[in-house]
Amino acid sequence: MRRLLLVLPLVALVAMALLAGCGKPQFSDAEKKVIASLALNTLPPLKPDTTNRFAEVPAAAALGSTLFFDQGMSRDGNVSCSTCHKIDRQFQDDLPQAVGIGRTNRRTMPLAGVARDPWFFWDGRRDSLWAQALTPLENPLEHGGNRAAFAHYIKKRFGERYERIFGPLPDLSTVPANASPLGTDAEKAAWAAMPVSQAEDVNRVFANIGKAIGAFERSIEPPQTRFDRFAIDLASGAEPQGDDALSPEEMLGLKLFIGKANCVTCHNGPRFTDNSFHNTGVPPVKDLPPDRGRIDAVVQVEADPFNCLGKFRDGDDNACRELRFMVKGGPDLVRAYKTPSLRGAAARAPYMHAGQFSSLEEVVEHYSKAPASVEGVSEVHPVELSDRERAALVAFLKTLSE
Repeated sequence: MRRLLLVLPLVALVAMALLAGCGKPQFSDAEKKVIASLALNTLPPLKPDTTNRFAEVPAAAALGSTLFFDQGMSRDGNVSCSTCHKIDRQFQDDLPQAVGIGRTNRRTMPLAGVARDPWFFWDGRRDSLWAQALTPLENPLEHGGNRAAFAHYIKKRFGERYERIFGPLPDLSTVPANASPLGTDAEKAAWAAMPVSQAEDVNRVFANIGKAIGAFERSIEPPQTRFDRFAIDLASGAEPQGDDALSPEEMLGLKLFIGKANCVTCHNGPRFTDNSFHNTGVPPVKDLPPDRGRIDAVVQVEADPFNCLGKFRDGDDNACRELRFMVKGGPDLVRAYKTPSLRGAAARAPYMHAGQFSSLEEVVEHYSKAPASVEGVSEVHPVELSDRERAALVAFLKTLSE
């Protein structure tokens, strides 16, 4: 009896030791396959942008880079694309809502891998990278400019560079200094008074500005992280060592991410996004204008003269499958927003389309509780997660930024 009493504590100590040392979460073959699909090395080569024949032209990308950082590309000379898309902050700005000439109602999105998206902005109101690049230029809260002014600016500052890439600039001598179908009443009136051919010339220059910036933005790709090195080792059967290894807590977070917590349902693939739109019950921000997400963006992308079906697209409409077969209505689009990539997410708080949550802990709490949406129906259902599990999820997400 005494020997049995001595053995029992020994068994307990061995069990505790196993839990402490070797008690790392283990992954099934099916889980390993999912984990491998998330690794950056599975990211396919970037497809050509057939709507932008200058997308792979180095001189176009170089001009696009210059324009991206040029504060002259704004009404007051104080705002550039890099004002919100800061090169040292994953091309975002750490603010809950972007601030250009004025404060907007949306969070700045990072740009790494953005050329792989089928839709752009939080609501997908543009369908190409170059069309997206044009939109802030005329937004009164961002760059606040107008397309006639931009055409004149390009001719004055970058005329030779532009013509080496895109061909001769049109005659702009009789084009008003400020004119646009958007903007102030005076700018709209000046635009309406222009001959159709002249307006088309200005639109062509404006479209090429977007194509140059888009060519530059195509070069921005996400870096490999500690998670990627772990996933590669796991897939090859090697034992991750040193900095490439994940801690037991991080491994538990990964297991929850692809399993119980259901995060991988939307955050899948090597960029951790399904490139789609979802209502996840994220609350509106007090004092911001009403924002209904994807449901309102459908009309905007169809009306955009620079969309894939418009006359300023290069190539033919075979590239326009996304736009031609776009879902145009339904309750699923109400307050639905793009699934953001989680790569680098731990280093770019706050979160959601208007910076509603200040930390990853708040994000995890939101998805655990799954509150009802103020409009439409949230796709998220409550998940019972312990404090330890929530902390583990956050710990895993941080491996996507290291």
